[in-house]
Amino acid sequence: MTGKLAMFGGTRTVTLDEADRKLLAWPIVTDAERTAILDVLEHGGFTSVGAGAAVVRELEARWAAYTGTRHCAAVSNGTTAIELAIAAAGLDPGAEIVVPALSFIATATAPLRHRIKPVFADIDPRKFTLAPAAAETAITPRTQAILAVHLHGLPCDMTELRALADRHGLRLVEDAAQAHGATYRGRQAGALGDIAAFSLNVSKNLPTCGEGGLVTTDDADMHDQVVLRRQFGERVPDKGERPYVSEVVAGNAKLSSMQAAFTRCQLDRLAEWVAERERNVSGLLAGLADLPGLVLPWTPPDRTHAWHMLRFRFDVAAMGMPDVAPGAARSLLQRALRAEGVPLQRYQSMPLPAQPALRAGKYDPREHPVTAAVLDDSLTLQRWHLNPASEPVLRRCVEAFHKVWANLDVLAPVARQAS
Repeated sequence: MTGKLAMFGGTRTVTLDEADRKLLAWPIVTDAERTAILDVLEHGGFTSVGAGAAVVRELEARWAAYTGTRHCAAVSNGTTAIELAIAAAGLDPGAEIVVPALSFIATATAPLRHRIKPVFADIDPRKFTLAPAAAETAITPRTQAILAVHLHGLPCDMTELRALADRHGLRLVEDAAQAHGATYRGRQAGALGDIAAFSLNVSKNLPTCGEGGLVTTDDADMHDQVVLRRQFGERVPDKGERPYVSEVVAGNAKLSSMQAAFTRCQLDRLAEWVAERERNVSGLLAGLADLPGLVLPWTPPDRTHAWHMLRFRFDVAAMGMPDVAPGAARSLLQRALRAEGVPLQRYQSMPLPAQPALRAGKYDPREHPVTAAVLDDSLTLQRWHLNPASEPVLRRCVEAFHKVWANLDVLAPVARQAS
């Protein structure tokens, strides 16, 4: 599709009628979810203690089986899942944990809440995950763990990170919040480190009807610590009276049975949706492959991508605009594509260590140059592709990209005037 850009008064490519909720809604709520919720309401077991425990345990058993791990604990949200995974790893107060410089803020705040210092390492420019070489340079005598974030749904270089952790005697923790259903060398995300944390936030590939989290591990002692710490440090018996004895200082991080029932229904369709999403996203990327300067997300052949979100980078030189600042080109392309109906947006606006809550002084982006460059020259597509029925809308998105690229000569002078 060509013609005058919508931002200059032309016709919008992806119309509001085409962006139909039935094609883009997420999560998908069916009669199965409604029946499961009503069943919980009918029987009155609302929490994971007491009558609702069976619903939560069923979800835990099924997620452990899906990921190929021995144990799973359901918790209140994804951030709590990271916190409990770190607590269960047994790190000493004041120890350090290596984390990627590009991630959501919870990657850093979760260890800090357990008095563990995050030390930031740069990312791979194509995978957007923790670069093993950068992680190694961040290790000090105080380092006790590596937090591998499977950002956007792509598993990290886990063989290299496992070898690095073993060489230095470190725990390897997975932040798999965005990676439900992704695999690495035939194994599921969540079964690749010592312990792993998932989010069940309503926006995630495996959602609940609000907030939730899952922690997986093969280590019985770590699992015991997670279960202990999600219920005030208590061991709640399956039967009999609650003893009200707390073995450790802990809060309340339980998942409700209603949330577990909802996610259990979503899990029934996860494998099917993973396959359909792979098919739809592959079609989208194939339709964009010939656009010069558009750097598409990449999946190495030894792993699969969950496609929680898609990050596109813009190579200004290849686009014929070598004199335009990457940030200016990114900002203008965002305006042009959003005007055409493609809701591209930034995911994170600064390197994680630049967050005001985390820095002690002024941050120098040269400390993590790859992260800074990626944030400067990229945009993401979020949620629109999660629904397996989204393929018709994604085809129209391809047309919108092609229309914008056909007008790069019109956009270039505008970009040159930008700050």
